[in-house]
Amino acid sequence: MTDLNKVDVLDYLSTAVMVLNGELRVCYLNSAAEALLGLSEARSSGTRPVDLVGADDAAVFDACESVLASGQSVTHRGALFHNREGAEILADLTISLEQSSGNLIIEMQPINRLVRINRDDHAVFSQETTRKLVRGLAHEIKNPLGGVRGAAQLLERELGEERLKEYTRVIIDEADRLKDLVDRMLGPNREPAKEDVNIHAVIEHVLRLIDAESSGTIAFRRDYDPSLPHIRGDEAQLIQAMLNIVANAAQAIEGRPYPTICVRSRIMRRFTIGARLHRIVVQLDIVDNGPGITEDMLERMWFPMISGRPEGTGLGLAITQAIISQHGGIIECESAPGRTCFSVFLPVEDTTDE
Repeated sequence: MTDLNKVDVLDYLSTAVMVLNGELRVCYLNSAAEALLGLSEARSSGTRPVDLVGADDAAVFDACESVLASGQSVTHRGALFHNREGAEILADLTISLEQSSGNLIIEMQPINRLVRINRDDHAVFSQETTRKLVRGLAHEIKNPLGGVRGAAQLLERELGEERLKEYTRVIIDEADRLKDLVDRMLGPNREPAKEDVNIHAVIEHVLRLIDAESSGTIAFRRDYDPSLPHIRGDEAQLIQAMLNIVANAAQAIEGRPYPTICVRSRIMRRFTIGARLHRIVVQLDIVDNGPGITEDMLERMWFPMISGRPEGTGLGLAITQAIISQHGGIIECESAPGRTCFSVFLPVEDTTDE
């Protein structure tokens, strides 16, 4: 059996583990803790645990001193705090003393991670059900639609008067329009042609397009992780998917004071999408300061033909979801008045841990 270092084993855990020395300074974070707190072990080493969370969340580690003094473990269920990037974390915390070294072991099991996995499972199931329903409906529509168009073409050849042919052309044009609509409902009509893609280049291309379309009225903020690796994907399809999200954000903030879109990229390690645990996942957040999305629309907006705008087709997000799904990823959305965040999670490589 291969001799594994204990520290290496800790890096394979999905539970976040933080180790504090006798002076209550951080001396170790495993990979899950780095992902949870949004900080590397190197940057956090030697700091106090309260320095790794939001300014108002210091109380979450109040029990450290008493555990160090008494040696009695303490568990805090449903502790709510924020990491330094402002992300809300709901977790069960257990603080224990390791007697031989005198170090404190803090285990953090995110509850919102489990909630998100359950929500993602439901989303994946809903996507697949919707896709099957739409494909079946499209088949039932396109067959008679082809017959109607063919009959109109035959009728046009038999008509002698040019005036009457205008009516058959209307039938043909409307049949073509309906066919195009059905094709769009089906989403991408080909499998992704995957290659190494720089996701930052994809985002920059999209932002240039939106900036030109908005005539420079939108402020774009970039918060990129420069260490982000390339992902395996279809660049054209990913541009289309991100364009749909950013265009929706641009429309949401149109006419509002100080319209701003922030794009943030991060690496997530040991991240679960659906039933698969991926070693490395790229997270892209597109945040706008628009009016927000109503709660009932948050549930329905992923389905085809559902739109929050009178002039919308309701196909943009459905197509985006289909593209991201074909890349093994998933989209999430959180919204409140003044802040809407679409988060796209894309696995870096095809190799996964079941």
